[in-house]
Amino acid sequence: MNLRDLRYLVALAEHKHFGRAAEACFVSQPTLSTQIKKIEDELGITLVERTPRRVLLTEAGMEIAQRAREVLNEVEQIRAIARRTRDPESGTVRMGIFPTLGPYLLPHVVPSLREQFPKLELLLTEEKTGALLRLLREGKLDAAIMALPLHDDSLHAEFLFEEPFVLAVPEQHALAARARISAADLDHVDLLLLEEGHCLRDQALAVCQDSGAGERAGFRATSLETLRQMVAANVGITLLPVLAIRPPVACAPNVRLLGFRAHPPSRRLAMVWRKSTAMGVFLKRLADVVRALPPHLLDPQPDPCTDPVPNGAAGFAR
Repeated sequence: MNLRDLRYLVALAEHKHFGRAAEACFVSQPTLSTQIKKIEDELGITLVERTPRRVLLTEAGMEIAQRAREVLNEVEQIRAIARRTRDPESGTVRMGIFPTLGPYLLPHVVPSLREQFPKLELLLTEEKTGALLRLLREGKLDAAIMALPLHDDSLHAEFLFEEPFVLAVPEQHALAARARISAADLDHVDLLLLEEGHCLRDQALAVCQDSGAGERAGFRATSLETLRQMVAANVGITLLPVLAIRPPVACAPNVRLLGFRAHPPSRRLAMVWRKSTAMGVFLKRLADVVRALPPHLLDPQPDPCTDPVPNGAAGFAR
């Protein structure tokens, strides 16, 4: 049994198909099948139930595939230690981020990351929170920027910042005349929310629970931009994280943005990585760069349509 054979088994566990697993490993299907049979012969047990239409791993096969995945992750950590020792700021970092944050945070931090770490290759993956956690645990991501709290003792969470929410309402809405609002103003008001799987949905539901607000029935958006356009179309009102109203995001017509008078609802964001990673010290340096956002970006009160556009932001309006 060698590392190559373990990769074949992990690929088969992920794809559940000999052809697709072989393609992912850049080998022929007979080669992969032969090596899987070799592992079974060496262990003296059946790992794979072969049926005409699909492949099923036995209970032992699934457990061994998970162990193989952990072994391969540890081997990658050994290589990462060597790379970081040769040149701490070079190499590749696979970073995850969720869709309601990525397009709004990255324009403000990627230029700084490039300046601080010019030799670093940053590979970004945008997925919902559940998928990011799975990819982290499987070793397919080195780190991810996620919302707290997280309940996983195998992960380290490096707090970055707290991002306030603002209320987006159509210009014709009764609340649009207010300069500021309080959470009590949302009592018995229905909000437009995102579909299941977005952490922002859970955060907005928590605000609803605290303020007495509800969810607008019959509609769930797939993105923040959909929510913004529904507000502009006078369909309803919603909560937006404050980075989603900052340049380079363009101001939406017919949308009034209202800050909260005191203690605005917010979400807490952190950079998360496995405690076992060999990259922890370097990831802490990355987190320090992301954390150093200009304070005005997280101010819950200013009117974004009158905020000056930062240098270099022109041309990025969405």
